[in-house]
Amino acid sequence: MSADTRPVMLCVLLWAAPGQADLLTSYESEVLALVPRHGGRVVSRVRSLDGASVDDPTEVQVIEMPDEDALAAYMADPERTARLDVRDRAIARTQILRVAPVA
Repeated sequence: MSADTRPVMLCVLLWAAPGQADLLTSYESEVLALVPRHGGRVVSRVRSLDGASVDDPTEVQVIEMPDEDALAAYMADPERTARLDVRDRAIARTQILRVAPVA
């Protein structure tokens, strides 16, 4: 186990490749289903409405993991990495922010 055992909260912004919004949603549904296997949870998952600007992300997620080791295990999960070809077709851009709740 790593020295840093604090919970990790991420805000993930995803932009679909042109014409691939549905593939992005399908891919993310599959890989986010793996999050609980690593002790995490998907706190929130939303998709932009039709007509949103192309500058806006297609999907935004907030994911909570128990620690850095759990996040690393999720990222390396063989079921997730086996789908990277789909990810490459579906997603044009990803931005990940480390965040914390505001009291």
